[in-house]
Amino acid sequence: MEQIMEIIVWANRFLNRFAWGPSTIVLLAVSGVLFSIGTGFFQVRNIKLWYQKTIGDAFSKKNSTKNKEGISGFQSACTALAATLGTGNIAGVATAIASGGPGAVFWMWISAFFGTMTGYAENVLAGLYKGKSAKGEPIGGAMFYIEQGLGCHWLAVLFSFFCILGSLGMGDMAQANSIATGMQDAFGIPPLLTGIIVAAAVGFAIVGGIQRVGRITEKIVPFMALAYTAAALLVVAVNWHKIPQVLELIWQNAFSAKASLGGMAGYGVQQALRVGVSRGVSSNEAGLGSSVMANSASATNPIEQGMWGVFEVVVDTLFMCTLTAFAILCSGVYDVSVYAKALYTSQFAQLPNGAALTANAFRTVFGEMGGVLIAISLMLFAFSTLLGWSYYGERAVEYVFGANAIPVYKVVYVLCIMLGCITRLDLVWSISDTFNGLMVPPNLLAVLWLSPQVFRETRSYFSVKSSIAK
Repeated sequence: MEQIMEIIVWANRFLNRFAWGPSTIVLLAVSGVLFSIGTGFFQVRNIKLWYQKTIGDAFSKKNSTKNKEGISGFQSACTALAATLGTGNIAGVATAIASGGPGAVFWMWISAFFGTMTGYAENVLAGLYKGKSAKGEPIGGAMFYIEQGLGCHWLAVLFSFFCILGSLGMGDMAQANSIATGMQDAFGIPPLLTGIIVAAAVGFAIVGGIQRVGRITEKIVPFMALAYTAAALLVVAVNWHKIPQVLELIWQNAFSAKASLGGMAGYGVQQALRVGVSRGVSSNEAGLGSSVMANSASATNPIEQGMWGVFEVVVDTLFMCTLTAFAILCSGVYDVSVYAKALYTSQFAQLPNGAALTANAFRTVFGEMGGVLIAISLMLFAFSTLLGWSYYGERAVEYVFGANAIPVYKVVYVLCIMLGCITRLDLVWSISDTFNGLMVPPNLLAVLWLSPQVFRETRSYFSVKSSIAK
């Protein structure tokens, strides 16, 4: 068994270097910068507009009703946020800081700022190129704009295949693993028992299709986001005087060519950049082409669907991930020199990592209740992500293998939940990162090729609004 695990670790390390190599980083950077400049930095210039057209309209009566063919815009957004607001916001950020240093937070911010417009472009294209499911429901995703926009069926199939792997990795096993870790840390519940219970709950939810998933996520997402935000803000508020030191630490570590501030083994700029970007993209999904599948289930205008892409990245990374990072760094539970020295040694596995590191930060303010808070937050965040990614995987499976393969996929998805609960945390996250990274090239090649259409649609939208205003 140990030899098999060593082979898996070696193979994944090799694929991960390819998946998150220079070409992927360059593609993400070019995409984000191109769409930011091409739209006149839409994410900044039109803050009021995209806020009103997303969360503002979501609570208005006329926009919260269900579309005859799909689900409401708010439900689709909650399904997308359910997939993005996952354990990446709690465990993923902690893992990024532990393995990439505080500088990873800076690169997470940079990738998210420009990633807002990558998410915008993906959602616009997904709104323009749609299909129908076997049940007649509107569906969309990168595979549709790759095939219909580029006329490249094989690339669409390749993306769908990577999406299936991504759904079983980051969307499934990583989430289940974090739930099991949190439950064991807070309540001493065996991982296998957690896996059985979570698998049963997810199985019940996904049997009901996107309608049931939409109804569940629109109730879970707002509650869990507000509750976790309040707790994390309190941790940061108690340590507010350390914020200037934390900002300085993030800045220095993002650009320092030294191993760490303490001196030995380490992080370095390349490690911080790679980990920060990969964790940021894995969390907010901008560039993966996955979250657009949930947004495409509503009948929203393509440009306004693109605005949801901006909103989701801002909420997920620039707000939620930042809160977690500051809670960890302000609380004093993380020592940069200790983690940097242990990074490439066997001692690293003994250091608090992932959800355990975030829980330690919360314990500095809430005592043992901090671990309970993280366990409950992880359960809600991860459960919602499991639902969101199950939908993405279903769409990819249907695209490649047909609707008859969906029941088989659901069974595999549920079984992977139990497998994820009993697998090593570092290996699960590493494999998940790899699967997500493989989705980026086929998706962004299509998005960049179709960029003129995104710019035309954006100009047309604002010209119509301008003429109406007159």
